[in-house]
Parts: sequence; structure tokens; C-alpha cells
Amino acid sequence: MTEVVTDTDIALDAIQRYPDADNPSAYFAFSGGNSYFRLPDEPGLIVYRRTGRYLVQFGGPFAPAAARTRLLRGFAGFAADRGLEIVAVQVQSADAPAFVDEGFIVNQMGASYAVELDGFTLRGTRFMQLRNKISRALRAGLEIREASYDDWREQIGALDAQWLRGKGEDVKALEFLVGELGGRHQPLRRLFVAVQGGRLIGYISYSPVYGSRPGWMHDLSRRRPDSPPGVMEAINKAAIDVFTTEKVPWLHFGFTPFTSLDAPRFPGYSRAFHWFMTYLWEEGAHIYPARTQLAYKEKWAPNLVLPEYIAFQGQASLAALVHVFRACNAI
Repeated sequence: MTEVVTDTDIALDAIQRYPDADNPSAYFAFSGGNSYFRLPDEPGLIVYRRTGRYLVQFGGPFAPAAARTRLLRGFAGFAADRGLEIVAVQVQSADAPAFVDEGFIVNQMGASYAVELDGFTLRGTRFMQLRNKISRALRAGLEIREASYDDWREQIGALDAQWLRGKGEDVKALEFLVGELGGRHQPLRRLFVAVQGGRLIGYISYSPVYGSRPGWMHDLSRRRPDSPPGVMEAINKAAIDVFTTEKVPWLHFGFTPFTSLDAPRFPGYSRAFHWFMTYLWEEGAHIYPARTQLAYKEKWAPNLVLPEYIAFQGQASLAALVHVFRACNAI
């Protein structure tokens, strides 16, 4: 007998108990609105959301290595019994073969990026422009500090609303494959703010990363439209200074679709989908600003690039990809 639950504490426990799943974005699993598939005789779980006739799965199973294949097979049966299909996103390299073995088509969709903080420095000519941008922002009178979300809740809400309006009338706040602020798990996150004359100018929220490269993930970030250039960079540099003092091993910058696409690795991949991802990298700025996101991440010279995959049960179809966007509230 299978079990579907929505208690985010169960997901948090699985992520912390089974860090070998090694997904740097694992904290997405305990965002509100997710569902969790479990088997009564197996540890761990699968994270998903239903949209239409698809179950959109986040990552691979969060479970011990020995249980992942059985969980994935059980989830496939769960979907089949209901006439549904699975599409899984942000699948890591270690989990991709299990999807292939279960008959999924696996293609790279993008990559995530990280900086090892041991010995990290912004000295040298490589970072000259970044240092200058940060210095200009600080000369504008910014005060940057770590802060309590409760102390800034109202100003963050107002800034978020202003930021969202700037994206267009019909744009909605993204979910599922992005982090969140507030809620019962807010104490697990860290918040750094930029303040000018008592007014919130911008912020970055950092979420925990478990697994073999533990640390923090540069997650939600917002700034006022009239903020001085370099605000985000100045906030992130301040956070890095704190993390370095604390001996935090890694700062992760998260997943960006369409980027760092390698030659296909897995048998049975979709040539058409690989071409489509390459096309979106070249021509898809109107769909997703991948180049802009990658440019910001590359400013920090990431020394780790992790390919991430999408796994289709059945055909690699545009319909399945559209339902991924729907699960994220993007359309």
C-alpha cells in the first residue's frame, strides 16, 4: 500500500537523514504545496506536484541508495494506476541511471554552479570589475547585514510586490523549483539585507545545502528598481565573508536551465530535446533569462559545475515540459 502525504516535516527529515541523494537544491522538497510519495516498507520519499495528467517529480528519490530504485518503480506504478505520466526535473547524475533503467528518457536540461569557499578571495585582476562594482554600491551609503526575517517581513513583502509588478501584469510568483520565505522552516534559512536610510534596498535569502558539498544556496534575491548598481553583489560578498569566517565549505548558486550543455551521456536520449535545449540557450531569452543568470554566477568564478537532467516517462514531449512550467506557476 502506497502513501501520499503533504507534511513538509517528513520531507525535511528525509533530506537531513539521507544526504547521499546529494541534490544541492534539496531544500525545495520542503516548500509548501508539495506532495510526497512513500512506500510502507522503504525509507525515504519522492517529491512531486500534480499538474493535469502529469506528476512533476523534483529530483530523484530522497532515500538511501538501496531504496531509490524501488521507490522510483513504486512511483511509476502509482502514476500508471491513475493514468498519469511522470516527468522529473533537476535529476542529479547519480540518480539518472536509475531513471534510464526504468525506461525513462533522460536529457540534460542545464546545470548548477558552486564555489568552494576554502581559500576563496576576490583579490586579483580577474575580480577587478566585481570589486569596483561592490565598492560603488557601498559608497552609495548601503548598510549590509544579516537580519531576522520577522524584522523585515513587511518591507520584504512590499519589495516583492513591487518587483513582481515590474515583471508584467500577468506574471505570478514562481513556486516549486524556487525557494520561499516565511513559514515554519524559515529558521533554517539565512537572510542578508541591504539598507539605505532605514529603507530596504535589496535582500538575498540563503537556504541550507546537505550532502557531500554542504553549505548554503544563494536563493531568492530581490532589489528595488532604483537601487544602485552592485547591490546584489555587495550583499553576496558580505554573506561570503560571514560564511568564510564560519568555515562553511560551499556556496551554491543553484540551477540554471539551458546552460553548460554537454554531449548526451545516457542511452536512449532525445536528440530533438537536446537540440531544443541548445536552441533555448541561443534564442530563448524571452522565455527564460538563462544568459543573464549565468553571467551573474560566473562573476564569482564557480569551480564546480553539476549537470542536471530531466527524465521523461515515455516520450520527451513539449507537453511534459509545459507541465513543469505549470508546476512552477510560470504559465
